[in-house]
Parts: sequence; C-alpha cells; structure tokens
Amino acid sequence: MSFLVLLLAVWIEKFSALRQRVQRDGPWLRELARLEAGPRTAGRPWLVLILLVLLPVAVLGLLLMVLQPLAYGLLALPVHLLVVIYSLGRGDLLAALGPFRDAWRREDVQAAVHVAKRDLDVCADNGDELLERVQGYLLWQAYQSFFVVIFWYFLLGPVAALSYRLLALAVQHGQSPALVERATLLRHAFDWLPVRLLAASLALVGNFVGVSRVMLHELLNWDITARQLIEKVGRVAGEIPAPVVGADGVASLDSLWELLLRAAVLWYAGFALWTVLI
Repeated sequence: MSFLVLLLAVWIEKFSALRQRVQRDGPWLRELARLEAGPRTAGRPWLVLILLVLLPVAVLGLLLMVLQPLAYGLLALPVHLLVVIYSLGRGDLLAALGPFRDAWRREDVQAAVHVAKRDLDVCADNGDELLERVQGYLLWQAYQSFFVVIFWYFLLGPVAALSYRLLALAVQHGQSPALVERATLLRHAFDWLPVRLLAASLALVGNFVGVSRVMLHELLNWDITARQLIEKVGRVAGEIPAPVVGADGVASLDSLWELLLRAAVLWYAGFALWTVLI
C-alpha cells in the first residue's frame, strides 16, 4: 500500500489542488503560540513538543491500528494519503523561483535581489553569492519538502512522516529559542539517514566521483547539517559551473532540478523493486 500511496501523492501534487486544502497549519500554529506563551508550558519545551508532536502522532497511530484490520486495510488508505500530502513541504517551489529566474535571465541583479528576499527569504551581498544561495535553496527545499517525507513514510509509515513535518513547523515557526533548539536537534536526527541516501542517489545520477570525494569526509559527520550537506553534494553532483548572470545562470537551476528529478525516479524505482521483492 505504501508504494500506491506514494504514486497517488505525486499524481495529486501535479494535477490537483487537494494539497492546498489539506495543508492547513493555522490551528496547530495557534496552539504552538498559546503553549509557548502559557505560564505552565512557556519554560518547558519538551512538554510543548510532547503535546504538539508526540500526542498528534500517537492519536494517528491509534487510528491506523483501528482501521488497518477493516476491509483489508482499504479504510486506512485515505488516511495514509492525507497524512502524506499534509507532510509534504509548503508552497510551490517552481512557482516561487519563477520571478527570480525571470529577473536573473534578463540580467537585472537588483530585481533578482528583491524577489529572492521577498519570495525565497534569501539574501546575499553580491550577485554570485545570490545565485549560489538560490541554488542551495532549491536543493534544500526539494529535500525537505519531498525526499525526506517519502523516505520516512515508506520506511516507517505515516506516523514518521507526520512527525517530521510537525518538527519542521516547530523549527520554522517557534518563538522560544529552547523549543527551536530541541526541535532542531530531533529534526537533525530524522535528517541524518535520508540526506545521505539522497546524496548517494545524486552520485548515481550525477557526478559519482565528485560526490564520493565529498562524502568520504562527511559520511559519518554528525555535526554537518542536512542543508549544508545537500547543498554541497548537489552542486558537485550537478557539476554546476561558477555563478554567472543571465541565461546560463538560470540553466544551472534547470540542471539541478533535472538532477533532482532523476534522483526521484531512482527512489521510486527502488521503492517499486522493494515492494515486489518483499
């Protein structure tokens, strides 16, 4: 069923607006703000995470335990699908990159700086650094929005996928430094394995020798973040040239996107093979 859910999730992502209707974070974010400001929970970040992450995933786990034996598991299928869709990243990555791509193609660096800050929350001191940071943004968003979610869903089910997304929301929207620090630590643990698996996949569909040299030093490095690793590996795997203003700079973003698509196809082929063999 996991592979079927992943196929349906991709289809819905491409051809339906269901994702926008499912991904409603408002109630959860209001509860996060309330608990961070509450006198009993303000100084207890672990308690806040238990209430906002552990409790919802425990309820989901109990619901699936009840539904799984019924109708050969068919009643659990919609729940799996909705949880996977909710757990995917927020927003449309390609649409967000559109204004930056247009500005960069016509060599309007000032406009590119403005739209990168407005749409991507990416800032830089000069044009070369800006393009590199946008390339890193593309790689990171693709990883945290899609690859890590489908990895944990296929490996451990919807409970793990939902856990990752709730931790990511806590990191992004939390106002308490202590809460953000602990959520970041837990998310880092979730990221450690899938980001290295994605790096290996990028090596297979890109520059294998270059990625191997990078991973030789970073494979077991706990301190490097998932974002730092995927940005470093992605540029090497895609053999991205030095930043340049104009159409060639936009072409580097297209090259990275194509690299990620090939990695996604490789993952789905691996999931399909695993499903058949097991």
